[in-house]
Amino acid sequence: MRKNSNKNKRINGEVMKVISEAIRYSKDPRISPMTSVMDVEVAPDLKTCKVWVTVMGNDEDRERTLEGLKSAAGYVRSTLAKELNMRYTPEIRFIMDDSIEYAIDMSKKIDEIAAKDNEARKARGEENED
Repeated sequence: MRKNSNKNKRINGEVMKVISEAIRYSKDPRISPMTSVMDVEVAPDLKTCKVWVTVMGNDEDRERTLEGLKSAAGYVRSTLAKELNMRYTPEIRFIMDDSIEYAIDMSKKIDEIAAKDNEARKARGEENED
């Protein structure tokens, strides 16, 4: 199976749904309730699976959640085996995805620069061009 085939995309989507549900119902107190599965990439041979997760919170929450997810990988894998009928149940590797935090930070910086630009225009007596 090729990496970007339709079959691989369908498998990634189904695996993502099952892993999201398994994380939501896991009982590990280290896993933050604000954990989201951003993307899943199952290898074409179905042996490995990379799961990108994001956690809203501080760095300590992220570290604890990643530790809890690594600990719960066996539970998630067994849930995946029960829910999906696949030839192999992939070995799961969790990866922290900081793209949302990065986007929020960049948005704040853009808003700050736009506000400073508007103040500079007003100080020069120019009209606002929104």
